[in-house]
Amino acid sequence: MKAKSTIMIAAVMALTMGFAASNLLAVENTFFGKRAARRAMCTPWYGDYYNGAWGAPVAVVVPPTAEFQTHWGWGVGNMRVTTIDHQFTRNWPGPAMGGAVPLRPTPAWPQDTDQFGYYYIRGPW
Repeated sequence: MKAKSTIMIAAVMALTMGFAASNLLAVENTFFGKRAARRAMCTPWYGDYYNGAWGAPVAVVVPPTAEFQTHWGWGVGNMRVTTIDHQFTRNWPGPAMGGAVPLRPTPAWPQDTDQFGYYYIRGPW
């Protein structure tokens, strides 16, 4: 009887851990999650502009389930929806450094929301 209950408890724990592991990897199991992971390896989390108040690009952390962002521009038909590729993790490499590609300041007359230096990053699971 005792061996039977021990086996039952071990089976329940194994199932629980299996479900927990599958939930942690849920974002990579979707089409957009797989594509976002591939694109995030090849591109930086920031764009071409830095935020004037901070002097660096600013990461806006959104919920980890967010997949899309809207970019607004001034003018007719200047709106687009793109995926949020990057996800904040504990092994985050740090703030953006100027490096090889110099970042530009916000223009005096910005034409797009990307030019303000705020960039979306999904939060950790």
